[in-house]
Amino acid sequence: MDARRAEQHKHVASELDAFAHWYVAPDPSSAGHFLTLTLFAEFPDTLRVARNMTATFLQGAGADAAVDDARLIVSELVGNVVNHAVPDRCLAHPGGTRRIDVTFKLWPKWLFVGVTDEDSTPPLLPLGDTFSPGLLGELAEAVLPDSGRGLLIVQRLAAAVWWTPEEPGGKTVWCRFDLDGETGGRKL
Repeated sequence: MDARRAEQHKHVASELDAFAHWYVAPDPSSAGHFLTLTLFAEFPDTLRVARNMTATFLQGAGADAAVDDARLIVSELVGNVVNHAVPDRCLAHPGGTRRIDVTFKLWPKWLFVGVTDEDSTPPLLPLGDTFSPGLLGELAEAVLPDSGRGLLIVQRLAAAVWWTPEEPGGKTVWCRFDLDGETGGRKL
């Protein structure tokens, strides 16, 4: 019982430490690497640019092991904005473009990725398995949900996924990767 309780305390302490690093404002003198990329949803190469900049940033920061999963997550989140986000009335401009900000906070132990859009509608994060693994087989497409697959992928790859409202409108969908502090790779 004591070993289990000690493990729970260790897990809670780790989660609080990660939260503190997510919440802190980027400081250029810290051990972290930070980038915010602004894109526009109507640009035809938005997804390609988001994926390529994700890889360039992470490779430059020495987090090569996180590149593939982070590229896929950024692609899914930016794709959701391109295909589904409708700007709030206070942010919409007739004939204007929809702004997308992709934020990276890389610490030795964590990678935080945030995708901000101008739509305050909360994302529909899946609440666990949406289908029974026993149903998978030759007709897997028949049992997969019509929507939410991208966020399901994000939840499977990231250690945590959440969203925050933005002022004066819009939201940011965040995800966290737990990294091996020495190599910048994923913990297994």
